[in-house]
Amino acid sequence: MEQTFIMIKPDGVQRGLVGEIISRFEKKGFTLKGLKLLTVEQSFAEKHYEDLATKPFFSGLVEYIISGPVVAMIWEGKGVVATGRKIIGATNPSASEPGTIRGDFAIHVGRNVIHGSDSVESATKEIGLWFPEGPTNWQSSLHQWIYE
Repeated sequence: MEQTFIMIKPDGVQRGLVGEIISRFEKKGFTLKGLKLLTVEQSFAEKHYEDLATKPFFSGLVEYIISGPVVAMIWEGKGVVATGRKIIGATNPSASEPGTIRGDFAIHVGRNVIHGSDSVESATKEIGLWFPEGPTNWQSSLHQWIYE
């Protein structure tokens, strides 16, 4: 089964959207395999976003991520990376469709509520960074009702 990394950013936590976001992934049929509420240190945020280090918005992004608690999660399921990105919506909320997390809850790209891995490779890297202990090993009793 494929896994992805999803992070509810400080604005999503502060706005009380954690339960709503978890619910959308659960209702789709994905399985939660890891969950942490934490405040990120600057060096960790810089490592997470190191691929964006040359972008002009990098320092602002790092400051935003360390500004309050985040919820880091591992989700598992068939096609969870691509489907998770569809659930999340476009990076710029104004380009996100209604019904997506960003389409429903975000207005500005600088406060777009959530991060999701953009590829299986990114997911593997991000999960390893945020969950060095690995995912929790369990299977939902609903698995047989979701997958053939």
